[in-house]
Amino acid sequence: MALKSKQTGVHKDAASPYSKISAASLSSLAASSPLYSCRSAKSPTITPALAASISLSSQRKPHTRQSDLAMVSGWLQAMKAASPPRAATLQSANFNGSRQAVLEAQYIDWVAKHPSALANFEKMMEAGKGKQVALFLDYDGTLSPIVEDPDRAYMSDAMRAAVKEVATHFPTAIISGRSRDKVYEFVQLAELFYAGSHGMDIMGPAEGCNGVKVDGTRGMDEKGNEIVFSQPASEFLPMMNEVCKALEQRSKNIQGAKIEHNKFCVSIHFRRVKEENWRALAEEVQKVLKNYPKLFLTQGRKVLELRPSIAWDKGKAVEFLMKALGLGLNGDVLPVYIGDDQTDEDAFSVLNEKHNGYSILVSNVAKKTNASFSLRDPCEVMDFVHSLVKWKLKSSHEQNSS
Repeated sequence: MALKSKQTGVHKDAASPYSKISAASLSSLAASSPLYSCRSAKSPTITPALAASISLSSQRKPHTRQSDLAMVSGWLQAMKAASPPRAATLQSANFNGSRQAVLEAQYIDWVAKHPSALANFEKMMEAGKGKQVALFLDYDGTLSPIVEDPDRAYMSDAMRAAVKEVATHFPTAIISGRSRDKVYEFVQLAELFYAGSHGMDIMGPAEGCNGVKVDGTRGMDEKGNEIVFSQPASEFLPMMNEVCKALEQRSKNIQGAKIEHNKFCVSIHFRRVKEENWRALAEEVQKVLKNYPKLFLTQGRKVLELRPSIAWDKGKAVEFLMKALGLGLNGDVLPVYIGDDQTDEDAFSVLNEKHNGYSILVSNVAKKTNASFSLRDPCEVMDFVHSLVKWKLKSSHEQNSS
């Protein structure tokens, strides 16, 4: 019997229409363009700032106990830096008042450099006149609040309705670190494109979104619907299954630890682990990682993730989707990306450097970011999405009247 979520009315056993693809489709995927082939991909480019906290097989040195401890310390420092206090923490009675005042002052200064996308909406959309707007959205912390239990990160019915409406006007995709099937279970809008595992598992309707035709590797889902997909890390799936089991075994005695299998990446959640046990959990992760030189580690908001060492990230996923949708070839597109996590920075950089788009970070505290604009929380994201719809309707009306 289907279980219905009280928060959202979502059937928990609902499956994505893109959850399975035919054997013929998988064969087609294996023979797809080298541009998206795992075997032809090079290792990711690591900046000096990230080199201390990201472990790549090509850069590893012989391990010693001292180097292992230093590596774990670097991970934890980077994870803490990516996990600023949330609004609820800032407002709690236990939070130091002077520290709260300092953080609020820092946020005010930060917003001056990364102004509100709501307050500047009309000015921003002047660049969208006569262009095709494309919307890319993260999930956790963007469409849903950050919660203690990642399995309960439900989006509201109001947010779902807003995303559904905006997708009738603009090509829309959700790009998440979650597995693609898991994101679809939360969102349940078949008309969108979904990119799970930080963009390593992309799938959507072949007829496109908002009537935009799609190019790419085609296949059929289990219901016989034509789909377009890309899985640049497909050969890593057996390895990720093995890694997930190893992490579950090693973390089973650490209270609150949660291992989440996101298909082409594995997430280790620290959110429900006491901070004095963070190092113990990180050390177990490091022991597993040493056995898999083809994987590397990244940090997020109270989470560590193991991912394949291929040249693919959310920025690459945005570029793939724009190419598949035939967007941006003549500079007639305005892409908008909204996200809240460190992994969204790659997408921000792509929009800033290559496509003259709008990168928007969701945060209520000051954070180092490549984003040009900001929104405070998912409520403001929903207001921004509504504003996009209103802008489109107004523009269409003016065009029809002229």
